[in-house]
Amino acid sequence: MPAMRKAYQVIVTITAAVLLGSCSLTPQQRAQKMDPMLAAAGFKQYPADTPQKSQTLKNLPPLKLTHYTGKDGTLRYWVSDPYECQCMYVGTQGAYQRYEAIRIQNRMVEEEQEAAQENMEASEDMMMMPPYGFGPGFEFGY
Repeated sequence: MPAMRKAYQVIVTITAAVLLGSCSLTPQQRAQKMDPMLAAAGFKQYPADTPQKSQTLKNLPPLKLTHYTGKDGTLRYWVSDPYECQCMYVGTQGAYQRYEAIRIQNRMVEEEQEAAQENMEASEDMMMMPPYGFGPGFEFGY
């Protein structure tokens, strides 16, 4: 029974480490992850290619998806990225919906990969344990 408890503790520790590790991305890592999804969803990239645009970019909240109503009354979304592309992404409602779908799909894939890794590590730990009810020194009667 102590071996089962140890295996359980190992699984809980690994799960906690994975969850905490995935939350602690640097801003650069977040930008590297976010930029391709925004582009794939149809957000347009506007580089901060003048001193005025660079200063404006520095004053905006980085990597925070925000919305505003355009002059024509349509909802627009924007994200500033001073870390990776030094640009601003601007998209429509449709681009935002595609981005959210891509983000959710990527999160599901990451969670499946993490679960597979945890299962593999747990099965490796289980392979080191003797079969239930059989302790060390047990011999099959062959």
